Amino acid sequence: MPSAHELTIAAPDDWHLHLRDGDTLRAVLPFTARVFRRAIIMPNLDPPVTDVALCAAYRERILRAAPPGFEPLMTLYLTEQTRPGTIAGAAACGFVHGVKLYPKDTTTHSAAGVGDTGKISGVLEAMQRHDLPLLVHGEAAGAGIDPFDREKIFIERTLIPLRADFPELRIVLEHITTSDAADYIAGAGERSAATITPHHLLYSRNALFDGGLRPHRYCLPLPQREAHRRALAAAACSGAASFFLGTDSAPHARHDKESACGCAGVFNAPAALGIYAAIFEQAGALERLEAFASLNGPRFYRLPVNRERITLVREAEAVPRCVAAGGDEIVPLLGGGEVAWRVRR
Repeated sequence: MPSAHELTIAAPDDWHLHLRDGDTLRAVLPFTARVFRRAIIMPNLDPPVTDVALCAAYRERILRAAPPGFEPLMTLYLTEQTRPGTIAGAAACGFVHGVKLYPKDTTTHSAAGVGDTGKISGVLEAMQRHDLPLLVHGEAAGAGIDPFDREKIFIERTLIPLRADFPELRIVLEHITTSDAADYIAGAGERSAATITPHHLLYSRNALFDGGLRPHRYCLPLPQREAHRRALAAAACSGAASFFLGTDSAPHARHDKESACGCAGVFNAPAALGIYAAIFEQAGALERLEAFASLNGPRFYRLPVNRERITLVREAEAVPRCVAAGGDEIVPLLGGGEVAWRVRR
């Protein structure tokens, strides 16, 4: 059993991360790399990372900005124009670890995403054949759909039929927000998994309106009712192999968040591991944090567990109020506050 004040685990990985590019990439990457040894890198740049050559170039930019010991695990952006040959090349290159499905017009830089999954059946078949995971932003698109129902409807209309059509395809339902998603993944078998973010574990939707509109807590998919937040915490802390850590840390400049049409995305990298540790502590499940943070993700992605170990101590650590990125600044989750757990340096 772990100590109430100290916990040593295999070094963790982040299985869902946005780094952006340029000045933003260079500003935010150190906050991830000081805690996580690997990260699945999201491909929704503008323009998106749609083929192996673009992916290789983006990987090189990340490696140039990264400290020694950090490994970016790359992904491709799936469009209706993606071809099976692209999947074969991605599977053979050695550095692409998944392909990301963004339903068209559901989130940041998703205009090139998929509007009709029937148009990508050949690509999904190739992914199944080459055993390349499909990573899914699980929201249904459509002006008439309540934004708080988008995940549930996506599961019913898209994910369940897709799973039936491609039973051997490994699928990750990213950043789940509802008990519906947690229940679905719990019963979907070993080829289905889900990532859970620190902000969806920390906040219900009430936090978006705590004393006024809180743009730096706004993300997609949206936080849900408290009952759903509790269901996510129960899933994360259960020890079940189908749930693992994915921060969905997604930086935007302050002026893009605090605007008349604010961007969706929470920059949580400076606080993420401390938040996860606090959630597991509150649940009396600290002994299960290692599985969630360090073991389940590598097992699903068929990668080795990190050999290095880190020690978390129950000591307060300050979260920076803001992070400079070129001529902009980025406000972190809990910026100006603190987390109760930190990594011993």
